[in-house]
Amino acid sequence: MRENISLTFNVQSLKLGNRLLLLLLLISVNCIKLQAQVQLGNEENPIDYSSPKEYTIGGITTSGIKYLDDNVLKTLSGLTVGDKIKIPGEKISKAIENLWKQNLLADVKIEYTKLEGTTIFLNIAMIERPRLSKFSFTGVSKSEANKLREQINLVSGKIVNENLVRTTSYEIKEYFTEKGYLNTEVKIDLTDDSIPANSQSMVINVQKNKKTKIHNIKVEGITVFKEGNIRHFMKNTKEKRWYNIFSSSKFIRDNFEKDQLRIVEKYQEKGYRDAKVVFDTVYAYSDNMINIDMKIDEGNKYFFRNITWVGNTKYRSGQLDTLLGIRKGDVYNQKRLDVGLNMSENGRDITSLYMDDGYLFFQINPVEIQVQNDSIDLEMRMYEGKQATIRKVTVTGNTKTNDKVVMREIRTKPGELFSRNDIIRTQRELAQLGYFDPEKLGVNPKPNQVDGTVDIDYVVEEKPSDQIELSGGWGAGQVVGTLGVTFNNFSARNIFKKGSWSPLPAGDGQKLSLRFQTNGIYYQSYNASFTEPWLGGKKANALSVSVWRSVQSNGQSSELRQSITISGVSVGLGKRLKWPDDFFSIYYQASYQYYSLNHYSTSFLFSDGYANNLNFQVSLTRNSVNQPIYPTAGTSVSVSLALTPPYSAFSAIDYKNAPDQVKYKYIEYHKWKFTTSWFTPLIGKKFVLASKASFGFLGFYTDDIGQSPFERYYLGGDGLSGYSLDGREIIAHRGYGNGQLSPTVGASIYNKFTMEFRYPLSLNPSATIYGMGFIEAGNSWTRFSEYNPFEVKNAAGLGVRIFLPMFGLLGLDWGYGFDRTIYDPLKATYHGAEFQFTLGQQF
Repeated sequence: MRENISLTFNVQSLKLGNRLLLLLLLISVNCIKLQAQVQLGNEENPIDYSSPKEYTIGGITTSGIKYLDDNVLKTLSGLTVGDKIKIPGEKISKAIENLWKQNLLADVKIEYTKLEGTTIFLNIAMIERPRLSKFSFTGVSKSEANKLREQINLVSGKIVNENLVRTTSYEIKEYFTEKGYLNTEVKIDLTDDSIPANSQSMVINVQKNKKTKIHNIKVEGITVFKEGNIRHFMKNTKEKRWYNIFSSSKFIRDNFEKDQLRIVEKYQEKGYRDAKVVFDTVYAYSDNMINIDMKIDEGNKYFFRNITWVGNTKYRSGQLDTLLGIRKGDVYNQKRLDVGLNMSENGRDITSLYMDDGYLFFQINPVEIQVQNDSIDLEMRMYEGKQATIRKVTVTGNTKTNDKVVMREIRTKPGELFSRNDIIRTQRELAQLGYFDPEKLGVNPKPNQVDGTVDIDYVVEEKPSDQIELSGGWGAGQVVGTLGVTFNNFSARNIFKKGSWSPLPAGDGQKLSLRFQTNGIYYQSYNASFTEPWLGGKKANALSVSVWRSVQSNGQSSELRQSITISGVSVGLGKRLKWPDDFFSIYYQASYQYYSLNHYSTSFLFSDGYANNLNFQVSLTRNSVNQPIYPTAGTSVSVSLALTPPYSAFSAIDYKNAPDQVKYKYIEYHKWKFTTSWFTPLIGKKFVLASKASFGFLGFYTDDIGQSPFERYYLGGDGLSGYSLDGREIIAHRGYGNGQLSPTVGASIYNKFTMEFRYPLSLNPSATIYGMGFIEAGNSWTRFSEYNPFEVKNAAGLGVRIFLPMFGLLGLDWGYGFDRTIYDPLKATYHGAEFQFTLGQQF
């Protein structure tokens, strides 16, 4: 009579933490069961389970397996023919555990099939788990389903078990909880599938239900702040109110916990260093609304008392006290302490002081050495270390831009002392190039404390920087189209190098721009420019060369033709300065234009003849803006002067009575311009206030000649539309039409002020988008004697900017002008609304 006695271990539903304990329990139970069966089946069977006995494995078979390799399973069990085992004993239980850990089986049993003396024959009986063949979603949109596929990481071929079902359900609920759907229900249906064999398909039924919003937040135990203050401190946990337009009222536990930390930080800033949230609960108010109750233990208010410095040899304690800025009796403020030690945005903290002088290994640890009543004594324990020297500087990630272009912008040089400020400036300079994603710029210092050196690796990620300009505007009663291409990372030296055209030679940081503007037979304009930012390759001396030609006419030929033709060339040289600081630069330019007029009387002081305009310009600029596309900090200030030689001072001609051709043969003027922009982060640094002001003045040398007929200002509109004739400057002023705030012949003086309240919608380098609300005020005048900086035309409105690397900056604005225009002074008091679209130009 054959007896199949089983030692069974099934832990399909057990938790990992209890596996070992239950394993021993089940084995012992099965051993008792085995013993009872043996005694009942054959009293002469020599196995005695009350007394463990050693056996030799004579053979191992498997059963119940259809798709798995039984030889592999035997190996995984750890049992081999010839092994000596004890029954009962650990090897059997270990074999079951080994197989179970593979997560391939639904059940495992080890049986003995035959016993010959001390030789035992075993059979491993197993039930395979099915594998996932496919899965699908119901109750969600196609886009949601695609995102869920990424979230749950579910793939065909996975073993289907209860853990997989629970994990999938949990991850889906977590995904929708983050979206504000706290009552999401998930039901998973499994269906046997024959292709492939032993598989199951999964249908995931999702019922999101309504979004869960926060109805009310109640706070107890507060005396220092009002309940409204506590709600304000929580940035991402807001009640559902109509005025919370910039924040969501959905409840997310992680955000709620972070907001609790913010509350504690606010208390610590007031001296309540022991403040904590001791209780919080979330409960339903309605089907889709919840309430939150919190209780805060404020603790006592503390003050700074004595602050001592230990380990400082480089700087005196008095110097460090001054820089820290904390005095005896000040309210204990953890944030203020952190900022003074190592977290100041402007670099005025103790750690920056040391690290800017090479002390890379500097450490400071504030220790509370005594707390007495409401006063705290601090000991600043410092380790200065030795100054670190830069050993090697590398750059990675520049797949298009040549190493030399990046390295020349880097301010940390091998052999110099380490400086954190130089690293920050380097990151700014790399961002200003416009070739790399500013959000991905990184730096990896690799210090070696043994020899006091550091290697610095700058990490960059290329982004498209070349641009195509396609724009349409309205000027002189006609549509003007513009086509332009700008290659911002051009390489002139590789023009004739084989294989470098992809599509153009690039990587040397040069700029090549080509632009064509026309409205058909009436107007054509061509210009080309080239800039080498590092002339000679050793210093940041920028050489710029431009040539242009424009023709405007009535479209007629021969004696009926009325036209003006302008040809010009300019050469400029820019240089970075080190004084007053290294944010300054100076730019010199010589420019020549030749004007030829043929019966052309529109907008000019003379209609026939020619004129020469040779002028020299110098511009002084200080630019500390952190990045060019969406700046969030820094300022830009520029002062420029352009002037021509005072020809009339060296001539005996009576210009007062001279004909126009003689009077304007050589144009003379002096032109002044001042512009400034500054950027201030607001409200968690997401919002940015961009403030701008500009002023321009066109002067003359003698009353006998008067104002130049060229180089005048035209204020109003989008700043893009219109003809760029006669050196005119088209100044944008939203809310009004093009040129409507200047006389027909142009103005000789203007000023303009702008405030923009910006918010980023996307900072992705492939599509940077931000919205804004703006207020603008400006005006222009014919003579300086009429100038009144407070007599301005006001406007306000909304706009959006989209920066696409290929096309540059696109803008759409709705502006409302509140005042009469110079162009049409008989209009109603309120000018009205204007929609304006721009491409390729930033206000």
